Amino acid sequence: MLLELKNIFKWVNSGGQRIFLLKDINLSVEEGEFISVMGPSGSGKSTLLNVIGMLDTFDEGEYHFLDESVHTLKEKYRSNLYKEYIGFVFQSYHLLDDLTVYENLEMPLLYKKYKGTERKAMVGDMLDRFSIVGKKDLFPAQLSGGQQQLVGVARALIGKPKLILADEPTGNLNSQQSEEIMGLFKRLNEEDNVTIIQVTHSEKNAAYGSRIINLLDGRMI
Repeated sequence: MLLELKNIFKWVNSGGQRIFLLKDINLSVEEGEFISVMGPSGSGKSTLLNVIGMLDTFDEGEYHFLDESVHTLKEKYRSNLYKEYIGFVFQSYHLLDDLTVYENLEMPLLYKKYKGTERKAMVGDMLDRFSIVGKKDLFPAQLSGGQQQLVGVARALIGKPKLILADEPTGNLNSQQSEEIMGLFKRLNEEDNVTIIQVTHSEKNAAYGSRIINLLDGRMI
């Protein structure tokens, strides 16, 4: 078992009332699964992804990741855990504008204390794999949307995560680029046994998953 959410609730207080963002979520994910999360805007999809990614806390329930009880961990241990095992791919890329493609890719490896020679080899491998060697000294603003997203995916993968969390990963891409990114996820899932949880509005993208979870008003339906 990679992760398990038990009776997760998350709410905000507004005008003396609780507004639930997540209601009684129960979810078990095995290693090597490819899960698509669907639902209308405001249904809690991104919140769920952020909770799984440990970027967001929750108000009630239990979260177990590998053999750790995330709900009892201090902030520092939580962030070590997700830096070690989780890669994020966001719709808005989240690349650092003042770093080159090479430096953006190297960033997660600095957190993990890889040696310089190892970092160089790993970044080189990713540049090759994504056919962006010629872009390594460019800044994000000099790239097209599709290229930026490729760099975003490469950065998520470089530390060899067990889990990739993708929030509308093809939201800003044309159909050819979308297919390229989704094909890449499929290969990673099948060949490298990387577990993937993606949030998507697209039926076509959702179909790449082996399981679809539907959310409505913070509940799984």
